[in-house]
Amino acid sequence: MSTPVRILLADDHALLRRGVRQVLDSEPDLTVVGEAGDGAGVLELAQEVVADLAVLDIAMPRMTGLQAARALAKDRPGLRILFLTMHDSEQYFFEALRIGACGYVLKSVADRDLVGASRGAMRDEPFLYPGTESALVRHYLDLVRRGGALPRKPIAEREEEILKLVAEGCSSKEIADLLVISVKTVERHRANLLQKLGMRDRVELTRYAIRTGLIEP
Repeated sequence: MSTPVRILLADDHALLRRGVRQVLDSEPDLTVVGEAGDGAGVLELAQEVVADLAVLDIAMPRMTGLQAARALAKDRPGLRILFLTMHDSEQYFFEALRIGACGYVLKSVADRDLVGASRGAMRDEPFLYPGTESALVRHYLDLVRRGGALPRKPIAEREEEILKLVAEGCSSKEIADLLVISVKTVERHRANLLQKLGMRDRVELTRYAIRTGLIEP
């Protein structure tokens, strides 16, 4: 028998994570070799265990699944990425494509789609939840034909990291310690965020972070 596909699983809801693990571990060709409750945790796991596939939630504390996937794509280019999310969102879907994810599975139908998507990822067969093929992929192909680019986010990756931590209530000192940068740099990024997004304070930044799925309400 061939070696089972080794999977890293990251979701901040322990009960859901347990259920997903049961679904995956019940298959003889799939096995979960590590679990994490946020994006930062899965990056640590990726340094400790050998894995073939990472199944990531999108909205998680400290670091989202999208942020973690970008880091994994740089540090572990052979690791395939599959998103498992509650967000039926064009914005997240396009960002997943940009990162190079192998699939985008909705949590509402994970029991039906996740196993097949995991196997497909290892065969380099992208999995898209029903509905995306007709609407989103057609739009993507049209952009490519016209020489256009995928929709871009209004803020940079580092600004997104800081926005998320600000919205989670971290102080400038705490953010500086987590990201290994100076407090002055944090303050500069926060000022840039307020200017770019046309906002006045932490409250408005937090509302924006909720709307864009960086944090959950």
